[in-house]
Amino acid sequence: MVKNEWTVLLPAEIHLAGPESIADIATTVKRDEYDTRMQLLADAERFDAIITRIERIDREFIDSASNLEIISKHGVGYDNIDVDAATENGVLISNTPGTNSRAVAEHAITLLLAVRRRLRQADRAVRAGNGGKYDVVTNEFQSDTIGLYGYGDIGSEVANLVSGLSMGCLVYDPYVDETELSTHVTKVESTAALFEQADAVSVHAPLTAKTRNDISEAELRQLSPSGILVNTARAEIVDRDALVSSLEAGAIAGAGIDVFADGPPSEEYPLLEYENVILTPHIGAQTTEALTQMSVESADNVRSAYNGTVPESALNSSELS
Repeated sequence: MVKNEWTVLLPAEIHLAGPESIADIATTVKRDEYDTRMQLLADAERFDAIITRIERIDREFIDSASNLEIISKHGVGYDNIDVDAATENGVLISNTPGTNSRAVAEHAITLLLAVRRRLRQADRAVRAGNGGKYDVVTNEFQSDTIGLYGYGDIGSEVANLVSGLSMGCLVYDPYVDETELSTHVTKVESTAALFEQADAVSVHAPLTAKTRNDISEAELRQLSPSGILVNTARAEIVDRDALVSSLEAGAIAGAGIDVFADGPPSEEYPLLEYENVILTPHIGAQTTEALTQMSVESADNVRSAYNGTVPESALNSSELS
C-alpha cells in the first residue's frame, strides 16, 4: 500500500538540499507563506512534520497541529520548542547534532581573536584615514588558557582548534567524564573555577534551568582585566546586566557575542556602546557546509518518522509509546 504524502512546514529560509531530498514523500510549505500567526494556526492541522530553525514552536501551535508526527530541529539547541507539549501530544522531537560544530567553533575563535587584537578599532582607524597613527599593541594567545563552558560537539571542536594556537584548555561540564576529554584538556569542577583559572571563556552549553544566568558578575569578576568572554551558544546563559557592569568597570577586556535573547538588538541594546565588544547577528552556524548538512539531516529525520522509525537524534522517544 502506498503511503499518503506528508505536508511539511519549513522555516522561511532553508538550504534546498533537505526539502529536495524528501520531495518523493512530502509537499513542503514555507512559514513565510502565511502573513500572520493566526493564519498559520488555522492551518496547523494540515502539517505532519515541521522543520524549524529559530522559530518558536509553542504549546498553542502543537495543540492545534492534530496530525503532527515530528518536529525536526534544523540545528542543535531546541529551547525554542515546547518539549512538554510535544511529548504530551505524542510528537517526536529530533535535532541534528554535530552538523554545525565546526562552523560555530570557527566563529567563536574568530570572535576571540578579533576582540584580543582589537580589530574593530583598527578597522575604524584605517577607514577614518588614521591608520598611520594607530599604534595599539596587543598580546598573543599562545601562553594563555581558554575556558570552555560546555564540552559537547562544539566545545570539543573549539578545544581541538585552540590546541593549534598553543593555548591551554580548561572545561567545565558536569555531564562529561574526564576520560572523554582530549589529552590537552583539563576538567574543572565549577563555573567559578573555570573563570578563576582561564584567560578567556567561551560558552558552548545548552540553555537550561541550570545554565540560565549561570555566568553572572561573580564569575566575570574572576577573569583578569585582560579576560575575554565569547558567547555563541544562548544569550540567557550570561547575565547581561552583569556583563555590562563588568565592561563598565574595566573588569574584563572585552566580549564577542553572537546570540541575543530577543532577536536582533535595538538601538537601546546596552552593549552597543562598548568599543571592546564585537557583536554578530547569530551567524555562527552560517557556513555553506553547515547549512547544507543541517538541512539534509533535519529532512532525514522527517523521512525516518514517515517510515515509522525513530531518528537516532530523537530527544523524547523514551517518553513516547
